[in-house]
Amino acid sequence: MTSQSERAEKFKALHERTGAFVIPNPWDVGSARLLAGLGFEALATTSAGFAHSLGRVDGQVTRDEAIEHCRALCAAVELPVSADLENCFAHEPAQAAATIVAGAGAGLVGGSIEDYTGDPSNPIYDFNLAVERVHAAAEAAHSLDFPFTLTARAENLLHGRQDLDDTIRRLQAYEAAGADVLYAPALKTLDEVRLVTGALSKPVNVLGPMVKGATLAELAEAGAKRVSLGGALARSAITALLRAGAEMRERGSFEWAADLAPSAEVARLLGGV
Repeated sequence: MTSQSERAEKFKALHERTGAFVIPNPWDVGSARLLAGLGFEALATTSAGFAHSLGRVDGQVTRDEAIEHCRALCAAVELPVSADLENCFAHEPAQAAATIVAGAGAGLVGGSIEDYTGDPSNPIYDFNLAVERVHAAAEAAHSLDFPFTLTARAENLLHGRQDLDDTIRRLQAYEAAGADVLYAPALKTLDEVRLVTGALSKPVNVLGPMVKGATLAELAEAGAKRVSLGGALARSAITALLRAGAEMRERGSFEWAADLAPSAEVARLLGGV
């Protein structure tokens, strides 16, 4: 059994080696085990995918539910697991920092804090408060007895604020406040990726599916270190379900079942479970 410290060191090393790596986002224990079986080196949770698995929309999961979900995923695989911890389920810096500690207690070796408030009418935290929150989370992460990798997210582009200059300013401040990885979801072009990575000295995570047509090699050339998928894998599974359901309801046919993954292959990837 790989210890948490060993997983943490492996995760840290992924960010230090040459090139970029993909960190896919499972939404439950089964998808985590399948992705581990495919040979990925680390996993990250998805707040949207997990919420959908509970029949909810993103943002409707409680802190306790998210932490227990992280605990289950960490116990299910030998890989390093990082978590989408949303805004750490708190506005106050000290309470946000407590979520980082709770996540570490559940087995995580990394996690994120974002500057989205959860309030669509006032979506982004004031700059100074946002920096204070990252600083508190970084202090909590770096007080642990293993290298917890803290990711700080600037959410402007996901929430109607198409201001790349402010996004970069925030990421630079989060870097100075102690974040280990920086992340601006919804960069849409390789040029935008280059602008962000060129303004920072620490590793940058990019939401791969948003940069249409880009390959892992191209994202690495643009300066990305880590490429995540957000809720895209979960939505892909939902899309397959909806298409199969629509075919059965509208056509009464079952062509969707023609190219299913073999049961034996699924069992192999799950480790025989």
